Amino acid sequence: MTRFYRHIAIIFILVLNGVGGMAQSFDACQLYGQVFVTQDRNQANFKVFIEETEAFADVVVYLEENRLFADKPGIWFLTENQAFANFSIYFVEQPGMADFSIFYTDVLSFAGCNR
Repeated sequence: MTRFYRHIAIIFILVLNGVGGMAQSFDACQLYGQVFVTQDRNQANFKVFIEETEAFADVVVYLEENRLFADKPGIWFLTENQAFANFSIYFVEQPGMADFSIFYTDVLSFAGCNR
């Protein structure tokens, strides 16, 4: 087997195993920090669906008013400047189109993974 075909075979195996795919390489339960909400789905890192009940959400999100305290999973600070954001999200209306779903809570201690 030539070197070219060996490289192609390795790349093919890596793609099949999910290396390089954003959807398979993140854990929504570990997201925290400064979040930018975009109106353009192509600019977003993640597509998010807002659940009406906590039981069905992947992540319970507490919106922090101070960016310095958004330091644990599920604690988000919404920023208006995309350059300062740790990640960006786009809200979808259909749960099947989302990378994950969230539920907003008013209680800091409830924030985090809901799986």
